[in-house]
Amino acid sequence: MIKRTLQEIAQMAGGTVSDAYKTTEVAGVAIDSRKITEGVLFIPFKGEQTDGHRFVSQAIADGAAASFWQEDVPGAPADLPLVMVDDCLQALQRLSRAYLKEVKPKVIGITGSNGKTTTKDIVSAVLSPVFKVKKTLGNYNNEIGLPLTICQLDDDTEISILEMGMSGFGEISLLSTLAEPDVAVITNIGESHMRDLGSRAGIARAKFEITDGLSGLFIYDGDEPLLAPLAETYKGERAALGLNEDNPYRITDIHMTDGAIQFKVTPSDTVLTLPMLGIHNARNAAIAILIGRRFGLTDEAINMHLQQLEMTGMRMEQLAGPNGSLLINDAYNASPTSMKAAIDTVNGMTGDKYIVLSDVLELGPDEEQYHREVGKYFDGRQMTVITTGRAAEHIHDEAKKLTTAYHFDDKGAVAEFLRPRLTADTVVLFKASRGMALETIIENISN
Repeated sequence: MIKRTLQEIAQMAGGTVSDAYKTTEVAGVAIDSRKITEGVLFIPFKGEQTDGHRFVSQAIADGAAASFWQEDVPGAPADLPLVMVDDCLQALQRLSRAYLKEVKPKVIGITGSNGKTTTKDIVSAVLSPVFKVKKTLGNYNNEIGLPLTICQLDDDTEISILEMGMSGFGEISLLSTLAEPDVAVITNIGESHMRDLGSRAGIARAKFEITDGLSGLFIYDGDEPLLAPLAETYKGERAALGLNEDNPYRITDIHMTDGAIQFKVTPSDTVLTLPMLGIHNARNAAIAILIGRRFGLTDEAINMHLQQLEMTGMRMEQLAGPNGSLLINDAYNASPTSMKAAIDTVNGMTGDKYIVLSDVLELGPDEEQYHREVGKYFDGRQMTVITTGRAAEHIHDEAKKLTTAYHFDDKGAVAEFLRPRLTADTVVLFKASRGMALETIIENISN
């Protein structure tokens, strides 16, 4: 983590500090006054509902070594170690940019509508046995979280994997120009943030902003027509990756076994094994394989490293359910595209198969149409469909025409329905937007 004197911090962040505190040392940064650790630099933000400056004195009393203070906020305590800045968020961003230039790791930036965190975790698994790697923790992928992640880098970090999220235009551009990635990735283009960006074409343009600070390799979904013309405008090295034959890097020979996926990525003929469920995760792993090759690893080494994969929770997370059943928690987030991938995953499994779906949020005025398309996707696929949530009822309306389907008004009723049906031959996958908290059904069933 960043360890500097306040004089150095002030220079990096574009602020000032009084002579009395120039030699005060800080180690790390914090933005939550309730989670102060000894010696950190506290960053207070002015929000619409509250102002973090109210908690500066308490944060320092609790162990923070110093704090930023925004110059337009009155009442700065004269007897505390403060770095005066014009804007706390911009100062944090300047601080992180300066620190990144001092540490000088190779930076891998990852964005996409689905699969960002999964891809980040797989890339980390591939590279960590050889390099000192730091990756974005949790979903720290916005204009605050990404600088915080950078400030947590150790001085000897060799590779920094930064997830970049957004809800509107310009946000990824900011993150990319801040981080200046050596490798940038767009996993895919889905329907998330349709309400804010208007169309999938708008989403593609917003995601493509990741190239604004890029000075190296651009890896993208070559099966997505919306990305091809945008990619042509990037003057650096490009790698289109996908299933279609016209991709220079193709994923071939995909085979799903119990708990794993096997596949190849051209031009190598090595069979690679990913210890995860979901055929769609072969795409995420293929991105990691291209990056591993970029950093000089052989496919044999990459394959060995993949076996050490540790995933962030609620992403195709396999859990032991009652009576020997298998519960798959994929409820961290969802889009219509990722729901269809989840349906394919369940369809390819054996046993008594159930899928529990709830609302996909932020789809805008075409919300009903997108949910109905998910329901129609059950055509030719055999499983029991369970839905809950207002918008998910549209999934049920279409699915019931094609397979066994049930809709429940509340999540407790879903748990009651599932509990007596769980056996050693049962698999249940849960998928919905984060706001639907579908994992509470798993907790209900398991208790």
